[in-house]
Amino acid sequence: MGLRIGKSGAVISALKNLLAHPLTRGMDINDPCTTELRREILQQKPFLSKIYEEWYRIIAAAIPAGSGRVLELGSGAGFMRERIPDVIGSEVFFCSHVDLVLDARQLPFQDASLRAIVMTDVLHHIPDVAQFLREALRCLCPMGRIVMVEPWVTPWSSLIYRKFHHEPFAPEAPEWNFPETGPLSGANGALPWMVFGRDRERFQREFSEFLIEDIQPLMPFSYLLSGGVSMRSIVPGWMWHLVRVMEKWADWCTGGMDMFAAIVITRR
Repeated sequence: MGLRIGKSGAVISALKNLLAHPLTRGMDINDPCTTELRREILQQKPFLSKIYEEWYRIIAAAIPAGSGRVLELGSGAGFMRERIPDVIGSEVFFCSHVDLVLDARQLPFQDASLRAIVMTDVLHHIPDVAQFLREALRCLCPMGRIVMVEPWVTPWSSLIYRKFHHEPFAPEAPEWNFPETGPLSGANGALPWMVFGRDRERFQREFSEFLIEDIQPLMPFSYLLSGGVSMRSIVPGWMWHLVRVMEKWADWCTGGMDMFAAIVITRR
């Protein structure tokens, strides 16, 4: 049995090495240069760009109207400003194309000054989600929103994230925090599901000023086929619409296979 597990692990490791994107192979994920390269990769991969465009459309549609600015957390590698022109771009370290360097647990904004906080693949990198939520409550105006696309826990996603993804993925973790090993290497990919799914009653009890408006599971296969920002694409960009049609049909038939979720939280 041990030999069989060892061979399986070796095969997975070899596959990951084969598919690793040459631009970021061997680079430190906590190095700002890696984020800059990932921005370049995202722009060069048509299939992956289509995924982000869809995520940005979902996020933009959920931002409430009214006064107040829109803050994006973790802007470094993305292009959300093309969809939301007045967004304030931020990152945990200095890199190009961002306006602010900040820690999501200590937001440099006045009380009730933001109408939305938006992000893609960021919440699960925040070492203390409860502290971020307290800061979000302080900074958001009434009816302001947190809108995000994050990894989600399903049997399928758990298999993929545990076996093929570089980030920690621990849905069994008891608390909403993790050790700070680095600005991007520190993570728990299961954290959004833990807070808004598994521990939903706790969230509603401790953060009663927030209302979970919507959790929309997304994309069981698209991101995997795209290779993300660290792997080579498995499919060409022209297959985007075909893959999305097949994906939606497969998800309708099987259900429970999504790897991400769009989450909308409103301050009452």
